[in-house]
Amino acid sequence: MNPQDIDQRLTDLEIKASFTEDLLEQLNQVVYQQQQQIDALLREVSHLRQQMPEGGGGQTRNLRDDLPPHY
Repeated sequence: MNPQDIDQRLTDLEIKASFTEDLLEQLNQVVYQQQQQIDALLREVSHLRQQMPEGGGGQTRNLRDDLPPHY
């Protein structure tokens, strides 16, 4: 293998490594944003659970109970 071939292969590997680093940074950013969304959703679910009436937890609701009296 001559030095020019080695230099070309090394340059190609450096380019691939650079693209890989950029892709990894983009993926890390996406994971970070998704974790922020998950945390916000967990806080919202917790807040909604606190707003539920105490007697409503775990009981199955009958849709007929919600019908207006004229039905």
